[in-house]
Amino acid sequence: MNTETMDNIKMIAETAKDFAEKNIRPNIMEWDESQTFPKELFHQLGEMGFMGIVIPEEYGGSGLGYHEYVTILDEISQVDPSIGLSVAAHNSLCTNHIYEFANEEQRQRWLPQLASGKVIGAWGLTEHNTGSDSGGMSTTAIKDGDEWVINGAKNFITHAISGDIAVVMTRTGEIGAKNNSTAFVLEKGMAGFTSGKKENKLGMRASETAELIFDNVRVPDANRLGEVGEGFKQAMKILDGGRISIAALSLGTARGAYKAALKYAKERKQFGKSISDFQAINFMLADMATEIDAAELLIQRASTLKNAKQKMTKEGAMAKLYASEACVRISNNAVQIFGGYGYTKDFPAEKFYRDSKLCTIGEGTSEIQRLVIGRDITK
Repeated sequence: MNTETMDNIKMIAETAKDFAEKNIRPNIMEWDESQTFPKELFHQLGEMGFMGIVIPEEYGGSGLGYHEYVTILDEISQVDPSIGLSVAAHNSLCTNHIYEFANEEQRQRWLPQLASGKVIGAWGLTEHNTGSDSGGMSTTAIKDGDEWVINGAKNFITHAISGDIAVVMTRTGEIGAKNNSTAFVLEKGMAGFTSGKKENKLGMRASETAELIFDNVRVPDANRLGEVGEGFKQAMKILDGGRISIAALSLGTARGAYKAALKYAKERKQFGKSISDFQAINFMLADMATEIDAAELLIQRASTLKNAKQKMTKEGAMAKLYASEACVRISNNAVQIFGGYGYTKDFPAEKFYRDSKLCTIGEGTSEIQRLVIGRDITK
């Protein structure tokens, strides 16, 4: 990156860090314990330009690239990964899907609201019986004149209750057939479009996760994104960028856990010296720092390719796989360094540990990332 880009990223990092310290840190445990999704915070994030980060300015976005996007997610997630997760889901899934595959009229209709943070976005692919096997989804859309009738349900959907707009993948062909999926934009208030059970989660508890339910929802054909049958292909392309999002979320979570552990290790005295001076602890910190740098480099490589609009399926999967698994290791070691205090809610290590595991599951499990990488390197 050139000097101008580096200076811009540094400025963005300071802005995001300052916002997170003032508006997020004081509320972390309250939101976590009560599982509160702080919707008003996301309106504020929109005012900061953080809800349409990679969306061009002509649609109300910030017009930034993926290096800046990663920086913002990293800084927010160092403070509270659950807020980072929601920022990522809104930006890279719902908003980016509309930007990438909507026509001009649709872009003008929905993107300014999403990029401003006045409207919160959701994205529906996963179902109760179809996680990685999304080609067998049971949510259907049947054409009826100028409308489509949608029936079914999605689960594990971020912002399913509080979201105002959802991009939803439906099956418009036979199960297992090629090109059998179509994407639609649904808006809250449509008859039969509701939310269901909110999940009681291990971590990321301030990021709302629930069901989307469709009961004979009539959706105008004008809400269809792209051609009939292209939904699954669209979703896979969106998940390419989504892997950078979760990798960045993992990076911030890992960095937050590491910084907390490093600070504690320097302050905690045993046998007359800081525990950071003991080789066992010192080596753990060294491994944590090294893995964070390695993850960041993989993410920056994928981001560079994404900015250049080059193929980055393998590179994105590598970044997501390594960063997410390193995040779990680092968060685990942070708890270990804190010792008994790491197991209490009075210190930050336990929350980073709980939050970290989602990173190896969301937007494609580690096993799926290995499948993607393996297929690419052996074809």
